[in-house]
Amino acid sequence: MTDIKFEPKDYKSDQYVRWCPGCGDHAVLNCLHKAMAEVGVAPHNMAVISGIGCSSRLPYYMNTYGFHTIHGRGAAIATGVKTARPDLSVWLITGDGDCLAIGGNHFIHAVRRNVDLNIVLFNNKIYGLTKGQYSPTSDRGFVSKSSPYGTVEDPFVPAELALGARGNFFARVIDVDLKNTTEVLAASARHKGASVTEVLVNCVIFNDGIHKSIVDKEYRADRTIFLRHGEKMIFGKEGNKGLVLDGLKLKAVTIGEDGYTMDDILVHDAHEKDSTLHLMLAMMSDDMPIALGVIRDVDAPVYDEAVHQQIEEVQAKNPTRTLKDFLMKGEVWEVK
Repeated sequence: MTDIKFEPKDYKSDQYVRWCPGCGDHAVLNCLHKAMAEVGVAPHNMAVISGIGCSSRLPYYMNTYGFHTIHGRGAAIATGVKTARPDLSVWLITGDGDCLAIGGNHFIHAVRRNVDLNIVLFNNKIYGLTKGQYSPTSDRGFVSKSSPYGTVEDPFVPAELALGARGNFFARVIDVDLKNTTEVLAASARHKGASVTEVLVNCVIFNDGIHKSIVDKEYRADRTIFLRHGEKMIFGKEGNKGLVLDGLKLKAVTIGEDGYTMDDILVHDAHEKDSTLHLMLAMMSDDMPIALGVIRDVDAPVYDEAVHQQIEEVQAKNPTRTLKDFLMKGEVWEVK
């Protein structure tokens, strides 16, 4: 952090943004610039790492340090950057194909280790850069260039994967909601440890309208619920719907009907260490609204800090400081 006041333009590079007109990635980039200005991390104290894919072009558009790496390996390289330079704010920009296919192993272990990375996962349920093949998040039966008769497999759900890897921060936003996306990205930056923010983005060329049923203003209020820590879980155009526990399951109810009152509506606790309810919220589907906002935000030991603390403790106990000291300690002999 710094006392200097930054503006979104301070994080913009001079590069022409090469995404298709109408692509949801434009909105996320705009929100990231605004979030960084809000948090106040100096551009020279940021590193933006990416793999391969449409979203992975983002480092070019940031006036920060950046590294456009190789397919699926962004999490591994970002881990190295953060471990070597824990003072930097390190961001991993990745897509559903880059992160959850070839990069799946690196992703889950970065989350499991709780490396202090801000992972932004662009999910358009398609391989866009390679021209329209189905991805690990494409729905069963999805017709694409690589599945002309429909996929015959079930998709990954990023939230389930992140929380299953013992993740401590998970959020979900939609590309057309700039205000809340900015708010969530700022929360991600402030979280110590691995944060995963899934952004539901639209690919206007190869998967146009994939999130239409929840993001269009006509449906959004009734089909999404934006969660905030400490607030009632309320949604709906009239603000008269909410979530309650019905036995061991979540249930959407209308306040004032069937005996339900505001007192029955659950209060969101993003800081609860037990992830059971967080996973239930993240996995809502069918007749339930999809959960947006920060779903889980829990403090836990951070990998890069622990590594440096361990190094300091070992060095304090060991007088060896140079390679020569190391080679000359213990038994030595001279050959004449």
